[in-house]
Amino acid sequence: MLFLIAYISSVVLINFAFSTAPHLDVIWSAWGGLVFILRDMVQTRFGHGAIIAMLAALVLSYITSDPSIALASATAFAVSECIDWLVFSITKRPLHDRLWISSALSIPLDTFIFFGLIGALTPMVAGTALVSKFAGVTAVWLIMAWRLRKRVVAN
Repeated sequence: MLFLIAYISSVVLINFAFSTAPHLDVIWSAWGGLVFILRDMVQTRFGHGAIIAMLAALVLSYITSDPSIALASATAFAVSECIDWLVFSITKRPLHDRLWISSALSIPLDTFIFFGLIGALTPMVAGTALVSKFAGVTAVWLIMAWRLRKRVVAN
């Protein structure tokens, strides 16, 4: 439940931050890595039900943030969630691999769509967002792979 609350709150807060202080876009883009980690944690616990959490976060973002930021966020998340859904539904790889594969496909699209729609797509912002998101997802992948290996060795 903690990851669910943290995920929804982070989406709302990051959209609010982009709305109120767009000049700090590099800072907010780094925060995006946390949002992807939390989304992955919500997906591992709730499966495709993570879409409901995303919808709740986007509705709250629309209420609390600039509607154009909320729309850009909704568009980017919709694309990335569709990719995630396809990877999670089609591939039969271990969970940690599915998380990394879906992120490798969805992170660049999410980043370019969101920052492109809000007019903040600069090399610095895109680079910061991509590095933070991939670093976060890779950290989650490593932790999950380590736990799996530990369980296999224990058995």
